[in-house]
Amino acid sequence: MSTFRTPFWLPGAHAQTLWPLARKGHAPALRRERWDTPDGDFIDLDWLAAPHGADRPLVVLFHGLEGSSRSHYARALLRALDARGWRGVVPHFRGCSGEPNRLARAYHSGDSAEIDWILRRMAPLAGGAPLFAAGVSLGGNALLKWLGERAEEATGLVAGAAAVCPPLDLSISGRALGQGFNRLYSEHFLRTLRGKALAKHARHPGLFDAQRVRRARSLYEFDDVYTGPVHGYAGADDYWRRASSRPWLGGIRVPTLLLNARNDPFVPPAALPQAGELSPAVRFECPRHGGHVGFLHGAFPGRIDWLPARLLQYFDTLSR
Repeated sequence: MSTFRTPFWLPGAHAQTLWPLARKGHAPALRRERWDTPDGDFIDLDWLAAPHGADRPLVVLFHGLEGSSRSHYARALLRALDARGWRGVVPHFRGCSGEPNRLARAYHSGDSAEIDWILRRMAPLAGGAPLFAAGVSLGGNALLKWLGERAEEATGLVAGAAAVCPPLDLSISGRALGQGFNRLYSEHFLRTLRGKALAKHARHPGLFDAQRVRRARSLYEFDDVYTGPVHGYAGADDYWRRASSRPWLGGIRVPTLLLNARNDPFVPPAALPQAGELSPAVRFECPRHGGHVGFLHGAFPGRIDWLPARLLQYFDTLSR
């Protein structure tokens, strides 16, 4: 069950997905930091600049596909953390901070190894205060996969986790994004993904077929030529199967909130887990409405503060 109720004036999954993009609100003051990765690359992290105490909980937010600290959900969560006096940070996946990363690789939905490296480095920075991890969409899938893979080991790193609208089964979500109105979302993502991949091809010629990237008109075609092969998968089918988090949900031991709207156009009902697939540590909330990371509520033009409030409410119960 969930407390979320969509406003009567915002009907339909697509409206509930798109309208919140116009309700970003202001971004709190942020401080950027760069971390060098063990493989010779880098990531950029945006921290809340406010000097909240070292004893305050620290929340790490992993963004979605082509997201960043500028995404509407990231701004909303960072504002809520700032108001509560908690610490917050958005680690950007490689190439998402506004500057191309150095290597031919980028990021992907199943990159639990990157999640592991970031959270292990983050744990000492929490300074003994609770460390919480949240992931949205792609970031939520990668986080859930890490939680399931690491199981008991993860309980020593994070006090709790939350995944918002993760695709869970990439094959089902990937096919859904190639159909009907959803193709507009795919093309939106592909506009930046193709450009980034072609820039990498210019620096690393011969690594993949640039012409196939240019011709890609679906996420399947793009993942089949670039995302899958460059990150160690045989192609899109292999990538979507092995990078999905759904098979790992039963292994999660960290208290975890899983929040998926039933009308999410990116995550059809067939992708949602059955009760028997979930570990007892997972609290699954599935409101009827909300779209994909929308959850706008209130009178027109609506507010986007329900989602961060729900995440902090959940984390607060774990920090007591």
